[in-house]
Amino acid sequence: MKNKDKTNVMRTLEKEKIAYVSHFYEADPTLSGQEIAALLQEDADRVFKTLVTRGKSGQHYVFVVPVKEELDLKKAARAAGEKSIAMIKQKELLPLTGYVHGGCSPIGMKKAFPTFLHKTAGDADRIYVSAGKVGCQAELSLGDLIRAAKCALADLTQPREETNKQ
Repeated sequence: MKNKDKTNVMRTLEKEKIAYVSHFYEADPTLSGQEIAALLQEDADRVFKTLVTRGKSGQHYVFVVPVKEELDLKKAARAAGEKSIAMIKQKELLPLTGYVHGGCSPIGMKKAFPTFLHKTAGDADRIYVSAGKVGCQAELSLGDLIRAAKCALADLTQPREETNKQ
């Protein structure tokens, strides 16, 4: 697939008349989110990863958090109104969402799932999410991401540890 080929994310955004900028980089599924942020020359607080989970009820949920953060499963469960939440197995991702590991986006999944975006997304004018394939990110405004992914803001990550403990 050539870099200029449209992804489902791009088609979805264009159908909804949502402005975005696509950013391509060397497709390497071993790159961490922080390494991708560095390749984009962006603050890792503005680059988000998409995580798919299953609640105790069996319902699936999508959580979008900064790449340098970890999803707090207890906070995620609270946000979703579930007793508990667990990550799905990697082999379930493609059949469930239409996306592969490293290219999962909250936009344009096969089926719409309740989606939650970490509250810090509101701190930036524009944020990045996967554009639907490894090696491509979509940059868009917070309001446009909320509209495209039909997501709600929530506190989803563990508190950062202090770097200068005394």
